[in-house]
Amino acid sequence: MKRESLHDGRQDGLVPLESIALDQVHSFADLLRAMSKTAFAGRQLGEALEILLEMFRDPACTVVLTVSGAMTVAKQGRIICDMIDRGLVQALVGTGALVAHGLTESVGLIHYRHDPRLADEELFRRGYNRIYDTLEMEANLNDVQEFVDSVLDEGPPEDGVWSSARLCRRLGQKLSQRNEGPGILRSAYERDVPVFVPALTDSELGLDMALWAIRERLEAHGTPPEGGFPADWSTAVPPFNPFLDLQQYARLMSQAERAGIFTVGGGVPRNWAQQVGPYVDLINQRLGIRTEPPRFHYGVRICPEPVHWGGLSGCTYSEGVSWGKFQPIEEGGRYAEVYCDATAVWPLLMKAVFEHLDGNRP
Repeated sequence: MKRESLHDGRQDGLVPLESIALDQVHSFADLLRAMSKTAFAGRQLGEALEILLEMFRDPACTVVLTVSGAMTVAKQGRIICDMIDRGLVQALVGTGALVAHGLTESVGLIHYRHDPRLADEELFRRGYNRIYDTLEMEANLNDVQEFVDSVLDEGPPEDGVWSSARLCRRLGQKLSQRNEGPGILRSAYERDVPVFVPALTDSELGLDMALWAIRERLEAHGTPPEGGFPADWSTAVPPFNPFLDLQQYARLMSQAERAGIFTVGGGVPRNWAQQVGPYVDLINQRLGIRTEPPRFHYGVRICPEPVHWGGLSGCTYSEGVSWGKFQPIEEGGRYAEVYCDATAVWPLLMKAVFEHLDGNRP
C-alpha cells in the first residue's frame, strides 16, 4: 500500500503530549493536570481527575462509591470518610472486610506492619492475621465482635429483620454516640449515606452476626456439656434479608436524575452496584412495569486487574454498556479507567479533587 503525504498530526486534530515540568507544579492538582498530558497510567489518572470533578460538581448526580480489597487495613479509610463528610458520596457499597477492619480503627485499635522474618505459622500462634504486608490482630477482631454484639443485643429494626444497610447504620449510630474518633460507618450515619455489604457472610462481620445468633440459641437452651454442642446449632441464624438491600438500592438509583460510580478494586461491590440498570430492565421486560432504568453517566475506576481474564473486576465500561449498565459515550457517558494499585494513586487523586472543590485551584 502506497503512503500518502506524511502528516505531522496537527492537521488531523491530534492532541500533542507535553513533558512534565516539575518546576511548574505547585499542587497535587497541577501534577495530575500535567500527567494528563503524558501517557500510560499517568494520563489515565489525569483524565480521572477531570471526570471526577465533573461528576462531583453535577448537582443532579447521585454518586455511588464501591470499594473492595482490604482498603481499611491499608489505611485508606480516612479518604472514604472525607468523601462522605464532604457530601461527595450518596451510597457506599463495600465488602464486609472493609467494614470489619474499619471498625478496628473506629474503636481505637491498631493494625501493624508485617515483619517478614516471622513465618505464617508463627503469626497464627501469636494471633496475627496477615493481609499481604499488614497484620490484623485476632484480639482486635474479638473486640469488634463485642461491639457488634452490643448493637445486636439492643434489638432488631422495627419489623424485626436486618439488612446490611440497617446493620451498618446502627453500627454507625453507636460509633457516633461513642465519639472516639472518625470512621466510615460513623461518617455514613451522620451524613445519612447508606452502606451496603452484598456478600455480608463472606466476612468477619457476617461471622459475628452468625456467632451472635448461636449465642442467643445457647443462652435460650442452656450451655451444652463440655465437649458437646447442640445438634441444631447450625439452624441458629439471625433475622437477615439481603433483598432489603437490593430494593433499597434500586429505589435510590431509580430516583436519581443522573448516576455516577467511583470504583476502587472490583469484585462483588462493583458488580452489585452496576447491576441496578439490568435489574430494572428485567422488571420492565418480564413484569410489564414501566420504570426508567438507571444508567451510569459517569464512571471512574482504579483497579490493576486486566480485562483479558474475563472477570468483572477488570471489565471495561464499554463492556458494561452492552449490559445496559452505562450510558454510551455517544450519548454523554464519561469514563476513566486507571490500571494501578489504589494505595499508590487514590490519595493523589482525591487530594487533587479536594484542592479544586475547596477553591484552591481553577
